[in-house]
Amino acid sequence: MTDFPILVTQAEVEQLAQDLETLDVFAVDLEADSMHSFQEKVCLLQFTYYLNGQEKTVLLDPLAVPDLGVLRPVLADPAIRKIFHAADYDIRCLFRDFEIEIHGLFDTMIACQLLGEERVGLADVLAKYFDVMLDKKYQRADWSKRPLPPAMCLYAAGDTRYLHELAKILEAQLVEKGRMSWAKEEFMLMEQARFRVNEGPAFLRMKGAGTLSPRGLEVLEGLIAWREEEAERRDCPAYKVLGNKALLSTARHFPACSADFKKVDEFSPRLVERYGRRVLHVVEQALLVAEDDLPQFPRAERRVRDAAVDKRFACLKQWRKQKAAELVLDSGVLINNTLLESIARLFPKTLAELSEVAGLKVWQQDVLGAEMLKALA
Repeated sequence: MTDFPILVTQAEVEQLAQDLETLDVFAVDLEADSMHSFQEKVCLLQFTYYLNGQEKTVLLDPLAVPDLGVLRPVLADPAIRKIFHAADYDIRCLFRDFEIEIHGLFDTMIACQLLGEERVGLADVLAKYFDVMLDKKYQRADWSKRPLPPAMCLYAAGDTRYLHELAKILEAQLVEKGRMSWAKEEFMLMEQARFRVNEGPAFLRMKGAGTLSPRGLEVLEGLIAWREEEAERRDCPAYKVLGNKALLSTARHFPACSADFKKVDEFSPRLVERYGRRVLHVVEQALLVAEDDLPQFPRAERRVRDAAVDKRFACLKQWRKQKAAELVLDSGVLINNTLLESIARLFPKTLAELSEVAGLKVWQQDVLGAEMLKALA
C-alpha cells in the first residue's frame, strides 16, 4: 500500500474540492499516457497542500472519476495559488480533457529560468535545493494501467511534495532581484496555453514534407491517414506503427512491390511483412490521382534580404549577449531571436513604437526597451 490516498469516487473528489477551496496555495502535477495510447489522456492528478497545519498529498484517479467539474472553480480561482513545475503541458491537458482552466499559477520552472538557473528540470532543482534525488524511471511509464503499483504512486507524489518549499525559496529570490513582476507576467501568459486544432493537410505538420514532389505529397497524405487509422485500431501512438522517416522515404521512392522496400529508409523486413501490402495499396491509389488534383506545398513569400536590417539584428544580438551575461540569464529567456528580428525590421525610435512589436512582453519593454533603442541608434 501507499501512504498517499488515491481518490476513486465522486464523493472523495468533492471533498478534495472543498478542502482546496479553504486554502491559499496548493501544488499540482499530472501524469498522462502519451507514450502508450493513440489518444493521450490524463491518468493521474497529484495534489500537495497543508490542511490544519498538516501536509497532505493525495492522488486523484480520473480514469475512475472522469467528471472533474467540481474542481473547475477552485482551479480557476486566481486568489488561490497553484504551484506547478513546467506547467505548459499540464495546463493544455487539463483544458483539453476536463475544460479546467488554471489561474493563480506559480510555475517553479519559469521562476528558475528567470533566476538564471543552469538546470531547470525538477530533478535537478530538487537535488540543488533539497539534496533530494528523484528517480525518473517512471517518467515514460504507462499511467493508464490499473492498479497502479505503490512505487509509481510514490514517484507521482514526489513531483508535488517539495513544490511549496521550492516556491518560497524561488519567490524570495525573484523579489530580491526585482524580477517578481517578470514572473507574474510569464505566469499569466502560461495560463492561456492550449493545444492547437490542426487544420489543413496533415503533411504540413511533418518536417521534411516540403522537399517532396506533389505526387510525393499525395502519397504522404495517404500514408499519414492510413497510419492514424492503424494507430487508433491498435490504440498506440502513431509513431509506433511507422516512423516519420519511413513515411517520407516511401513518399520519395513510390515502391511498387515488396522488393522495392529495400530502398525505403527504416522499413525492415518485419515491417514489410506486417504493413507492406497496405502501404503499397496507398501508393498505388496516390499514383492514380490526376496531375491537376495533386496537392502543392505552400511556399512562404521569400523575404528580401535587407543589409540594414541584418546589421541592426547583429547589433541587437551582440547587445543581448552582454545584457544576458550582466543579468546572468540565458539569452533566449531574456528575449528570443524572433523578437529581435522583428525589432530590427521595425526599427523603432521610441518606446511607444517599440511597444508595437507583437509578442514583446511588458517586462521586456520596461527592463530592456531603453537599452535596445540605444543599441539600434
